[in-house]
Amino acid sequence: MAPPSQSSPPSSPAKPKTQTKPPYRQIRALYTPSTITVYQAYKTSIATAAVTHQKLSASPHFRTTRMTWIKPSWSWMLYRAGYSYKDPGQERILALTMKHADFLAILEKGVATKEELRAGKLPEVRIQWDPERTVRLGRLEHRSIQIGIPAGLSERWVEEMIVGIDDVTEKARELKRVLDERPEVTNEELVELGLVPVERPFEISEELQRGLRMVEEEGEEESKV
Repeated sequence: MAPPSQSSPPSSPAKPKTQTKPPYRQIRALYTPSTITVYQAYKTSIATAAVTHQKLSASPHFRTTRMTWIKPSWSWMLYRAGYSYKDPGQERILALTMKHADFLAILEKGVATKEELRAGKLPEVRIQWDPERTVRLGRLEHRSIQIGIPAGLSERWVEEMIVGIDDVTEKARELKRVLDERPEVTNEELVELGLVPVERPFEISEELQRGLRMVEEEGEEESKV
């Protein structure tokens, strides 16, 4: 006679996945094993020539005489440019690809020793940590890095450090259209539609993290761009 069958105990309901809160300051970006993507907005004449010739300096309207701010966060670029509709003269958003080594070299120029700071010497590259944004432009509590490349370094950055240029203006505008027409759309769906990149933490050395103030206490007020 077969033993009575034992029914399996009822399974516990699956616990909802909890999202880990990002560190207060962290570099998040779209990157491959060798390159990283940053963003900046330009006028149409500069952007068209840059994409065609794969060089920002291809247009005579491009100047290296002032500081240029680059951003690895797609959401923060959308916020700054208003999905490309905000500022005349910055109506085209470009995705600029850099090699890891060059990106790290730029970051290292944003570090000053305590002795240099006491002497009033600021780092060559400016680093700002501003509130990260959602793709709907809402403000988040954690910070996103903005990197200011000065005029003295801009020419080298343009001529030697950018290895790819893509126009992502239409992606930004299509994203806004989808958000307007489908307010309930999820971030996962936006990723599947190719409108939001998967940005992961970009790891850097502990020494560089300290130099960029990535390990300071929360609550410090930051300057705004």
